[in-house]
Amino acid sequence: MTTTALPPAADPRLDRLYALLPTVQRQRDADQGYPLKALLRVIAEQVNVVDDDLARLYENWFIETADDWAVPYIGALVGYAPVAEGGLPPDAPRGERARVLVPRREVANEIRNRRAKGTPWLLEQLAQDVAGWPARVVEYFRLLVRNQQIDHLWMQRHRIADLRDVDALDRLGTPLDTIAHGVDVRRIDSHRRVGRHDIASVGLFVWRLLSLPVTRTPAYCVEEVGPNCYTFSVLGQDAPLFVAPQRETDPTSIADEMNLPAPIRRAAFAAAPSRYLGDGASLAIYVEGWAGAPDGPVPLAAIMPADLSGWQYEPPGGRIAVDPVLGRIAFPPNQLAKKGVRVDYRYGFPAAIGGGEYARALRDPAGDFTLYRVGDGEAYALHRIGDALARWRAEQPTQAVIELCSSAVYVEPIAIELADGQSLQLRAASRVRPVIRLIDWQTDLPDALSVTLGAASRCTLDGLLVTGRALAVQGREGAPAAICGARLTIRHCTLVPGWGIACDCAPRRPAEPSLELTGLRASVEITQSIVGAIRVAEDAVMLDPLTIRICDSIVDATAPERQAIGAPGDGIAHALLTLRNVTVFGIVDVHAIELAENSLFTACVNVARRQIGCMRHCYVPCGCRTPRRYHCQPDGVIAAARAAQADPVAQAAAIEREKSRVVPQFTSRRYGTPAYAQLGRCCAVEIQRGADDESELGVYHDLFQPQREARLRARLADATPAGMDVGLILAN
Repeated sequence: MTTTALPPAADPRLDRLYALLPTVQRQRDADQGYPLKALLRVIAEQVNVVDDDLARLYENWFIETADDWAVPYIGALVGYAPVAEGGLPPDAPRGERARVLVPRREVANEIRNRRAKGTPWLLEQLAQDVAGWPARVVEYFRLLVRNQQIDHLWMQRHRIADLRDVDALDRLGTPLDTIAHGVDVRRIDSHRRVGRHDIASVGLFVWRLLSLPVTRTPAYCVEEVGPNCYTFSVLGQDAPLFVAPQRETDPTSIADEMNLPAPIRRAAFAAAPSRYLGDGASLAIYVEGWAGAPDGPVPLAAIMPADLSGWQYEPPGGRIAVDPVLGRIAFPPNQLAKKGVRVDYRYGFPAAIGGGEYARALRDPAGDFTLYRVGDGEAYALHRIGDALARWRAEQPTQAVIELCSSAVYVEPIAIELADGQSLQLRAASRVRPVIRLIDWQTDLPDALSVTLGAASRCTLDGLLVTGRALAVQGREGAPAAICGARLTIRHCTLVPGWGIACDCAPRRPAEPSLELTGLRASVEITQSIVGAIRVAEDAVMLDPLTIRICDSIVDATAPERQAIGAPGDGIAHALLTLRNVTVFGIVDVHAIELAENSLFTACVNVARRQIGCMRHCYVPCGCRTPRRYHCQPDGVIAAARAAQADPVAQAAAIEREKSRVVPQFTSRRYGTPAYAQLGRCCAVEIQRGADDESELGVYHDLFQPQREARLRARLADATPAGMDVGLILAN
């Protein structure tokens, strides 16, 4: 009898039950084609699940190693109770929402926090434990002007302000203010007009923006101004530099400026540049061989703070001027950097999306694949993306990964053509942000980053920042349209809206799309990315619509009157959309929307097939042609206004007021600014808590900031010193 052996098990433990059988039974099983072995593997899968769960029981006894679902139960043992205002967790919480509603840090510190009630430093600790936000406490009674008592002099409060103290004047009105103020009798926690400088007022300033690093990346030479002018940002825009927060040495002390992810002030930089400069600090400049400087960062003695507004200041010889507020660098006109300028710095952003040097999980292809690593230095055999692509074309592996291992700028034409069934992943290594800068290489042809897909091929772009041109993806000519089955995935990427940005973050080519899909028989998936306008050119007569899924991302057309998703000539994109947690700046014209949830559409949405799909918990402007809507705005406030007013005139006025009130307000709509696409402080609560789980609508839904704020406010009320009023103030 011919026997067929089973393939080796993926988990060696799957064969442990079979190994316990007598040899004679295993021989008989082999003669019959291993049916008993296959059965025992199925049983062993469930045995391993139970075994793994038993092994985790000991780990779940401790808050440091317990699974997320076990944290609420450990909290119950020490008397921890979730806050109803933040939303109660489900019986078996999972995912990011459970980690926000029942923070592991707060449960771990519950007993210590109870013992420290009434101390100011505890408020900062609660902000970190409960909301994950760095914070600074300000006791405003210490900043009040007071009449001097001759027996108890307080010399720090004998005057209003010292006009010669530039640093103190620069901090006026900020969380770091040290100047004495008069009394403000309004309460700091008032729901109407908030006051600060009162005897009973304590302010807790929280920073919601992240301070994200960029290391050893080329600076941008602003050639239209002069060859000696540079910006820290490789895109050329003015952007404030942020502090690299340092850990507090004394946990019971109040946070200082160097402990917070705040923008660097000019006065602070001028007073103590050594706190911010150097390898591993907030910023560093590398110019090989400039003015006889040694290798490594430019020494502190060669750096001078300056106000480079208008680029009018010229530093003296042997000095480099740095403006941390605008993120600018100026060299002496007679001492230019001839071997390039590289910089380390920090920038602010609300979340870890788009291309950036933050930790992210790398997804290797299933099975065997070929890895090509590209980087600077002798450790890497490949130094350009083109070199890796040439080797990939020569070897033609079925599955391949090209990994960019440095935060360099790659200025080269890139054209990728995949054969049928082939897979290629072009990605950045973790904590690396490579930039692909596309320039005008050819006179008579477009210069986009082009990708051609074959039948059942797969292309993934991961962790890249693409500027200068669009990403153009098309199907291979001659590939059978009905069975193509290709897939395009864009993860943690930034396709710069408008191809590039000016110094004021205005788009350089606002009418141009950042993603072009032409003749493509594939599914497109965009996750945790920032993209400009999407143009879809498909055969709307003979072929089914293209499937596009967008999640946790921003689609920016650069202006509300432009198409964010559409077809050439402002036509209707032949695409079937699925959007989850997406912020869209611009008009959407598509064939159909299968599902849109927890998303923001700032301009009109028009679909050709209204009977397909639905929109739930979204904001869509009035007058749009959409599929059926469920719990969307402004539909909800309009229905409430109609129910509250019987008079037609008063009803119409109330509807207009409510429609205006719930229009989404943003801190900034321009890519390149620190608070890009972040909801403003005055945004309506229907938008801030309009999602199906009461989080905010749009790209930052999974931050669960409304829940963090509600939980923090409730905890602050319990921990405030007796007789004091505490106010939560958003520093950014």
